[in-house]
Amino acid sequence: MPCQLDVPQNLMFGKWKYEKPNGSPVFIAFRSSTKKSVQYDDVPEYKDRLSLSENYTLSISNARISDQKRFVCMLVTEDNVFEAPTVVKVFKQPSKPEIVSKAPFLETEQLKKLGDCISKDSYPVGNITWYRNGKVMQPVEGEVIIIFRKQMDPVTQLYTMTSSLEYKTTKADIQMPFTCSVTYYGPSGQKTVHSEQAVFDIYYPTEQVTIQVLSPKNAIKEGDNITLKCLGNGNPPPEEFLFYLPGQPEGIRSSNTYTLTDLRRNATGDYKCSLIDKKSMIASTAITVHYLDLSLNPSGEVTKQIGDALPVSCTISASRNATVVWKKDNIKLQSSPSFSSLHYQDAGNYVCETVLQEVEGLNKRESLTLIVEGKPQIKMTKKTDPSGLSKTIICHVEGFPKPAIQWTITGSGSVINRTEESPYINGRYYSKIIISPEENVTLTCTAENQLERTVNSLNVSANENREKVNDQAKLIVGIVVGLLLAALVAGIVYWLYMKKSK
Repeated sequence: MPCQLDVPQNLMFGKWKYEKPNGSPVFIAFRSSTKKSVQYDDVPEYKDRLSLSENYTLSISNARISDQKRFVCMLVTEDNVFEAPTVVKVFKQPSKPEIVSKAPFLETEQLKKLGDCISKDSYPVGNITWYRNGKVMQPVEGEVIIIFRKQMDPVTQLYTMTSSLEYKTTKADIQMPFTCSVTYYGPSGQKTVHSEQAVFDIYYPTEQVTIQVLSPKNAIKEGDNITLKCLGNGNPPPEEFLFYLPGQPEGIRSSNTYTLTDLRRNATGDYKCSLIDKKSMIASTAITVHYLDLSLNPSGEVTKQIGDALPVSCTISASRNATVVWKKDNIKLQSSPSFSSLHYQDAGNYVCETVLQEVEGLNKRESLTLIVEGKPQIKMTKKTDPSGLSKTIICHVEGFPKPAIQWTITGSGSVINRTEESPYINGRYYSKIIISPEENVTLTCTAENQLERTVNSLNVSANENREKVNDQAKLIVGIVVGLLLAALVAGIVYWLYMKKSK
């Protein structure tokens, strides 16, 4: 409840009070403007239910009917007292109305009590209305009699409303729903809450019995709950029947419904019901409880060594043909996996899924996480550049977990492009270096993972083509010099010839 006053600058303190029916005040809370302290008066009904904020808003927790009264906010200065009243109304929504004391049956053309409509814990008191097939029922002498009663709890001051209905039925009331409602007032105005429907039996002899399966789904699977309902076309229909379950010759006496919970596959069979006093009048229905079992062997996380064999089986047991799908790393496989000799690319997450068509929610899946481990294996190759000036050495490694590669070199020579690695795919990758040795050297490739450390070496000879290149350069220089000398001699001969001719 906010204090409906502007706080003055010279405020000394603020107080809240409420007024008794005779007008006398009862102070309940005090707050100083200077000390910022809050004091609550010793009023038993408000003990531990009050909270006064800095802006003098008063909060009351756990509201009660007795809180419906006139509260006053008081702001006190040195020369004045300001007051602002707040009138509190308390409402309590009644419980959902319920039709109780229902008649077990109604007889045509006889005025009989149909039942009581009851709604509890209301404040203020509410009003109850009866409905037949959604239409308001009005009192009619000799046909519809409605008696309304209210009672207040002296402790809580809450009302309980009861409305009794006496009604003369006809055949038109067969399967006709009756309801009641409670209309009450709340902070936002008038509201209405309706009860559940009630349907009453109307007498006439039963000539035929039928049985129904009340199930929210077309197909029934293991774990479902179903309700069997047995009906007689009499007026009223019988209240009790005998229900016969598969394999049980003796009937189970029950109302017109019998509920079976957590069905198992052995519940498949014919279900019957009959009248208690006339067992020859019987009806039956067939129920199939569908099931689906999946067994994956092995399953979970499995670690194997490369080259091992691993048989995998996904066994299905179902009430009808089921479809089976295998997936590896969320990609559908064309056939079920089988491993006679494991490779690194066989590692992954395998899932066996099965679905029973036309049975909603009946599917199973199990998974296998396959890890293929292997010690590092090394294969080294070399390739000489066409110029003969450099050699490319490649260290091919396979293994899982991924081995780390390290190079070492023995001898002299320059290393061109220390290392270059390929991507690690399916347990394999390589590392290469380009070298131009000046003398014979030995290259060592080391691969290591958690399983083992493997070493392999390759001898690389010095570049022999360097001497051949030098010899070729000398030959070219000699040829060029020879050609120049030959040209000089030819020139002298030509000059002498020309001179002699002149």
